[in-house]
Amino acid sequence: MTIMLKRLLKLALLAAAGLAIVLPSTTVQAAEAASFDVIIRDGRVLDGTGMPWRKADIGISGDRIVAVGHIPLDAKAARIINAAGKYVTPGFIDAHSHSVPGLSMAPLAGAVPILYQGITTVLINPDGGGPADLAPLLSAIEKHTPGVNVIPTIGHNGVRSAVMGRDDRAPTSAELQRMKDFVRKAMDEGAFGFSSGPFYIPGKYSKTDELVALAKVAAAYPGAFHTSHIRDEASYDVGVVNATKELIEVSRQAKLPGIVTHIKTLGPSVWGKSKDVIEVINAARAEGLEIWADQYAYAASGSGLQPSLVPGWAQAGGQAEMAKRLKDPEQRAQIRKEMINNMERRGGANAMMIRSFPPDPSLQGKRLDEIARMKLQDPVDTAIDMLIQGGAPIVSFNMNEKDVEAFMKQPWTMTCTDGGLSEFGSGEEHPRAYGAFPRKISRYVFERNVISLEQAIHSSTGLTATVLGVRDRGFLREGAYADVLIFDAAKFRDVATYEAPDAYSEGVDYLLVNGKLAIDGGKVTSDRHGRVLRRGQ
Repeated sequence: MTIMLKRLLKLALLAAAGLAIVLPSTTVQAAEAASFDVIIRDGRVLDGTGMPWRKADIGISGDRIVAVGHIPLDAKAARIINAAGKYVTPGFIDAHSHSVPGLSMAPLAGAVPILYQGITTVLINPDGGGPADLAPLLSAIEKHTPGVNVIPTIGHNGVRSAVMGRDDRAPTSAELQRMKDFVRKAMDEGAFGFSSGPFYIPGKYSKTDELVALAKVAAAYPGAFHTSHIRDEASYDVGVVNATKELIEVSRQAKLPGIVTHIKTLGPSVWGKSKDVIEVINAARAEGLEIWADQYAYAASGSGLQPSLVPGWAQAGGQAEMAKRLKDPEQRAQIRKEMINNMERRGGANAMMIRSFPPDPSLQGKRLDEIARMKLQDPVDTAIDMLIQGGAPIVSFNMNEKDVEAFMKQPWTMTCTDGGLSEFGSGEEHPRAYGAFPRKISRYVFERNVISLEQAIHSSTGLTATVLGVRDRGFLREGAYADVLIFDAAKFRDVATYEAPDAYSEGVDYLLVNGKLAIDGGKVTSDRHGRVLRRGQ
């Protein structure tokens, strides 16, 4: 048995035992190196651990990395890639992606905007979203073969909707049991964790004990986690600090890791509160609780007029019921009063850009205050009229760069896009859908020196894989899956802007997904090589 086969056998035994090992660099003997499928030569290897780069070769056979170190020049491979002067890293892992339903539809399953960011794996159904029954969705994704790997979670809002609709009340014991059954079924089918979004309807109508009860179901499965769009990122009813404490309390009671997803302090009234949120998380970690966060590197959020402005009670029952309330003079007056406060807390009408509005496409890209002036209205009344017609997705310029940077520096912060997957040219997406990962590196590593390149890569790869429990991904090491990114630091950058969000990022020379080239020479290939991952497999 060759030395390399012995190493692979050792890795297999360790993986079966639920353990992981990082092997040192090796010099591959010529006889062992004869059957590589791909050799990546002479790259600056950042292995995902956070360690500084080192010059090394990488050998790939099938869907696995089988050598990291020196590979003799006479070794043979079907494809040899010269990575001299370029960085070689694990493929990025997006901790919060709205790429579903796109990945379940053939025209979008290739995930081109995602690949051009260097992303090879995405977590789906964040914010409590997705269906209560995961099986049909996962089957649809697998049917079309996604361009990237997919980490499924089970969403609280989807489960609550299936059991209770959009009712503003606590569940009965029977309803809570049905929700638990949905979570348990999804975890049995391979969901990695439980996702919640008590900022959104119908999760907004839940109390902490409901989230704890469902998180406990997920916690019974080794490696599970709870990722949450916390109840408040500003200072509406709860406040961002208290909302963070709620997530921590769920972790404390349910005994599982908690993730504050797309962490931020939203609106002028809480700018500077990043310090308080960081202190709360650090205190929880000192207590022994596993609390993490993920973040997209933008100072503007993406949401909709309805969740951003309309009070929760007025959203009960869905769009049609909300529209009825807005048309009723008495209820409209009460809703309008609360919307004024919510708009001010988000930075005012000028801070809100309409991403799309099908009843009047000409409004796309315009600020709410500009539209109001065109219509000779108060901006709140303009928003109400648009809400009656179905609402609109918005970009909301409501964050402070110092807070963005403060969260980014934390060793417990991962990287995400919070981006969707829409038809190219639709203009429906926030630019983060096309540029979040390259932006973090080009803007915050090389331009502003906020964090090191090592931390940026670790927060996008090894850290994320570890927190989410994704086995054998996120690191460049022998035995790991060959999700590999090769990029030119001088060219790696985001191109998408708020005004023109549909623009592919630049600088990825090669990207391998499960050992196959998804980007070759800077261009996305026609084949798709992603997989639906399932917890424990």
